[in-house]
Amino acid sequence: MTKESIDPKVYDLYDEYCHTQMTRRDFFRKASGIVVAGGSALVMAEALLPRYTAAQTISFTDERIKPRYVEYDSTGGSSGKMRGYLVKPGGKGPFPVILVIHENRGLNPYIEDVSRRFAVEGFLSLAPDGLAPIGGYPGNDDDGKIMQKSLDKDKLFTDMLNSAKFLKHHEMSNGKLGATGFCYGGGVVNKLAIIMGANLNAGVPFYGAAPALENVSKIQAPLMLNYAEDDPRVNVTQQGYREALKANNKDFVMYTYEGTRHGFHNNSTPRYNEEQAKIAWERTVSFFKVHLS
Repeated sequence: MTKESIDPKVYDLYDEYCHTQMTRRDFFRKASGIVVAGGSALVMAEALLPRYTAAQTISFTDERIKPRYVEYDSTGGSSGKMRGYLVKPGGKGPFPVILVIHENRGLNPYIEDVSRRFAVEGFLSLAPDGLAPIGGYPGNDDDGKIMQKSLDKDKLFTDMLNSAKFLKHHEMSNGKLGATGFCYGGGVVNKLAIIMGANLNAGVPFYGAAPALENVSKIQAPLMLNYAEDDPRVNVTQQGYREALKANNKDFVMYTYEGTRHGFHNNSTPRYNEEQAKIAWERTVSFFKVHLS
């Protein structure tokens, strides 16, 4: 089934499923009640579920990189300890470093793959697992989003902030830190830009909620903000954020990708837009190379 053949009502239901406590059973039950032309809404709903194995682009055995899981302290976080997926590029370093922040379901295979993609481009990357203090990503997104919802939001953010500090000061770091994130992770990048000030050297949030606008003046990092065209839940904050960044003379560029939906960079589901995701990725890599080298 192609993404074009999936009814927009099913896409909207899937977005609700991803961002609420809706169970998979309820998702399928509600989908079965949707009337669509030219097919079954239930079949369309099943097609939207992620296929992580098929979506992998860089293998963990790729000879160009060295991935491993690392543990580090996280004072003030959910448990005082954190775990993340650290991927080293070839060579001795030091390297520019990039924090890769997951969506609202923990460190799933898609985010690990993104971290490996950055390492192939010459960055030392770390993808923290916000669920590590309560057992880690459980192997499926349904349980992952329930687990993440159970965490204290401020402590979870502290774990991400401490992950950024750990990476910036890593022995293989050149001291230049970039951060990118998707959905929940995009919102975290926006908040890190405020909290870290000059200690964040570049930020690239993907379809992330804007931070509190009264704090935009504290941002010092250059930002590249990526939005989907059809994403009303997130885009309601876009215009106000743009105006606040302009009013405070911040260094930023903002892109909205034509014909895309929320999650268009995630190549594990039909929401993926290959053409626009490629453009966004190339822009992201170039942006980081300019500001972190």
